[in-house]
Amino acid sequence: MIASAIVIVVLLMLSAFFSGAETALTACSRPLMRELAKQGDRRAIMVNHMDQHRDRLIGTILLGNNAVNISASALATSLLISWFGEAGIALATLGMTLIVLIFSEILPKTYAIRNANAFALRVAPPMRLLTTVLAPVMIGLNALIGVFLKLFGVRETEKSVAQHLTELRGAIEFHTEEQAEIRHERAMLRSILELSDVEVGEVMTHRRDLTTVDLDDPVESIVAAVLDSPFTRVPLYRGSSDNIVGVLHAKALFRAVRNAAVPITADEIAALAAKPWFIPDTTSLLDQLQSFRTRREHFAIVVDEYGSLLGIVTLEDILEEIVGNIDDEHDVVIAGVRTQADGSLIVAGDVTIRDLNREFEWSLPDDAATTIAGLVIHESERIPEPGQVFRFHGFRFEILRRQQNRLISLRVTPPDHGGR
Repeated sequence: MIASAIVIVVLLMLSAFFSGAETALTACSRPLMRELAKQGDRRAIMVNHMDQHRDRLIGTILLGNNAVNISASALATSLLISWFGEAGIALATLGMTLIVLIFSEILPKTYAIRNANAFALRVAPPMRLLTTVLAPVMIGLNALIGVFLKLFGVRETEKSVAQHLTELRGAIEFHTEEQAEIRHERAMLRSILELSDVEVGEVMTHRRDLTTVDLDDPVESIVAAVLDSPFTRVPLYRGSSDNIVGVLHAKALFRAVRNAAVPITADEIAALAAKPWFIPDTTSLLDQLQSFRTRREHFAIVVDEYGSLLGIVTLEDILEEIVGNIDDEHDVVIAGVRTQADGSLIVAGDVTIRDLNREFEWSLPDDAATTIAGLVIHESERIPEPGQVFRFHGFRFEILRRQQNRLISLRVTPPDHGGR
């Protein structure tokens, strides 16, 4: 009897081992295990190998777990029958159910889920040995299971690229720590995944904010305009502002002016300009980034379907979509967002929704509008008047200033500050 009791305890411990191993090996961090494997950790290599053959791993664990549970229950039933007669069957059923549930299922799985990475590394060697020994059995069982699945019309499907990207986005959002570093890295990773969904028209510098120079102007005016411009590259046009004929680098112009023995002419300035590179406004940021790398350029003219000038996009614009604003001593400081004491924000109408979502981790939609003013106009289906208040997507929008048909300034109150 004592020997039977000892065997039952050992079998229950093995059951707990299999239950904890199943939880740990399926819940451990795949990126961490791959990184440890790169560093030469043999146990992490084992975990990765078993993960690549997960059907064999799960089959081995289920086979072992069921075998020890059934054996323990049979021995306990036999032992209790010898003690209590027929009543031992009911006692064994009730007792083993509670013992297996608590000590061989809930307890080991709870511990494993709380210490998944460390526990997975500890159980990797014995589980790797078991999966190797039982590999012929599991191959046969998996083949049999495959036959039954086909009979029921179940087919194995591979994950699409979209599913992989969705999983990756989910993994990024899983890290919800609020430290500034974590929030910034999370925003950067989100932006990288969204490069193929964002068009250059959404991040370009609009033509109204550009410095463009007419080559028909006097040379002194051209030089003064380039000197006053906050940009190092200035588009040149002739006749119509849509007729861009070159892109002039300020340094090239100033070098030519300094080295010239006599005042330079407009034709000489035109000769200094680089050939303009025109791209459609529907180009994705990912495609444009690849084009910048291929052409070894970082400045492009954005045009619409009719060839009219819309603005310019630079490599810096795309990088800012990933890392956030990159300001230097020559950037123009433009009023954008001012946080108020009551939690609301005074926002310029031309601030982009993407920038707001990135900075404050909001989820305002940007598929129908690029700027915050555009979103309000789209949702309200009108050009609002100053003083009007709207509530969309849980936010409160109050129109502060309007100039003709443009919304200049708005007060935005997020949901957690009374926006609802």
